Amino acid sequence: MKPLVSKLATALCAAVLVFVVAAVVLPGLFGLQRYVITGGSMTGTIPKGAVIYSKITPVGQLKVGDIITFHPPGYGEVVTHRIIAIEPGPDGRSAYRTKGDFNQVADPWNPVTLNEPQQARYVFQVPLLGYALVLLGMRVVRIALIALPAVLIALSLLWSLWREAGDQVVLHLEDDGVPHDAGGRA
Repeated sequence: MKPLVSKLATALCAAVLVFVVAAVVLPGLFGLQRYVITGGSMTGTIPKGAVIYSKITPVGQLKVGDIITFHPPGYGEVVTHRIIAIEPGPDGRSAYRTKGDFNQVADPWNPVTLNEPQQARYVFQVPLLGYALVLLGMRVVRIALIALPAVLIALSLLWSLWREAGDQVVLHLEDDGVPHDAGGRA
């Protein structure tokens, strides 16, 4: 039974490692950026707690219906919303009207002129992964994830040493039940 549990635990750890590498490392190798969705304005399309992956796209290639992640004027955090209209801006560049799919009205900062020549455009999502990434952003959680396996390994080693020492004592017991050293002395 113990070898089965050990094999299952090893397989589970390997599966988690593969999933983390696939979700965090691989998208970066393909030029994708990741964002954790913390609000509910895109509910129905992108749930709160999802991680979205976006491809950096030239602004001229954006079209109505695209979901973009951008810095709206007057906000410190990025927002992920859908483009609902593109119109000429005051300086000749395109201005974008955006709206969260769950919101009833367009965004209050509309229209927005994107200041960068490229923009993050939504490609796909992994629901709920954002909650795990937010937890991993907490120092105490990272320490626990390092400390817990270390403590389990230490306890396992101590248990093995304890059992081995007990086996040695049993081997050196004489018929009178008194423990003897390796030379047979009481």
